[in-house]
Amino acid sequence: MMNESESKPAKPSVLVTGGAGYIGSHAVLALQDEGWDVAVIDNLTTGFRFAVPDGVALYEGDIEDGDLLTRIFAEQGTGAIMHFAGSIVVPESVENPLKYYHNNTAKSRALIEVAVKAGVAHFIFSSTAATYGLPEFSPVREDTPQRPINPYGWSKLMTERMLADTAAAHPMNHCALRYFNVAGADPEARSGQSTAGATHLIKVAVEAALGKRSHVSVFGTDYETPDGTGVRDYIHVSDLAAAHVLALKALIAQPECSLAMNCGYGRGFSVLEVLDAVDRVTNLTIDRRIEGRRAGDPDQLISDPARIRETLQWAPQHADLDTIIAHALAWERKLSDLRG
Repeated sequence: MMNESESKPAKPSVLVTGGAGYIGSHAVLALQDEGWDVAVIDNLTTGFRFAVPDGVALYEGDIEDGDLLTRIFAEQGTGAIMHFAGSIVVPESVENPLKYYHNNTAKSRALIEVAVKAGVAHFIFSSTAATYGLPEFSPVREDTPQRPINPYGWSKLMTERMLADTAAAHPMNHCALRYFNVAGADPEARSGQSTAGATHLIKVAVEAALGKRSHVSVFGTDYETPDGTGVRDYIHVSDLAAAHVLALKALIAQPECSLAMNCGYGRGFSVLEVLDAVDRVTNLTIDRRIEGRRAGDPDQLISDPARIRETLQWAPQHADLDTIIAHALAWERKLSDLRG
């Protein structure tokens, strides 16, 4: 008869790339909370030292530095990677596409190559709903054609393709998690969205509520939605981090299996609904400025989360817009104290 330790796969040491950034730092917390051995590599271009918890090794450097990665894998005994490092601003990707193909695609290729040589068995990739482009139908399923409309989406889709091909050729399985609109902050205010000048709507709105911005721009009011503004599927960052841990467990349990799954709630809110909710949570009124549409913004983008719920038994704990906003607001207040 197997004892308990023999019946469960051992937890490998996990390297989190971009672990000093917004989503990566929450994944580190989720792993640490469950007793995994975790290390972080981050070049701190957009990440913050304070986002990495005590007791977690932080290697300051770049994921295309093969010698550094080789040393990390050896020192940490890395068996799995959660890959968050990269650039994420869609309009910037249109203005500077080569930056995105370098940071998101070429650097991912370098990381994957060193990981294969080191025998890393599991790879979880931070992908995006932007790989679907302008889908014809909503909610969006994983078998929806992936037709990106900007370099950001293409740079992520190329990495998905590299991982699929690598998994077919080498003993490494992978999971691509396609995020919809990530928002909120750790419920205990241990981490949150800290980047100055961030473009995420809820981040922008809570900054405006606290007087850090003069207003919130509403880009377009003539979409085919109930109130004319774009509708998006907002997912709490801690629920997303939990999905990464569940995905890792699934990869370990079935080493021959790779996965691709949407990460969202299957429920959309318009820009005006989000701003109304921020007003409600803060008991304030944010100044809203109506501006023209941005190129390439779909009317609505909502996930079909059936696959991730069924495959991983993922059960979100914070699927409430007011809760997401309240956590984002609490972090924004703490961030003001951290920055003095």
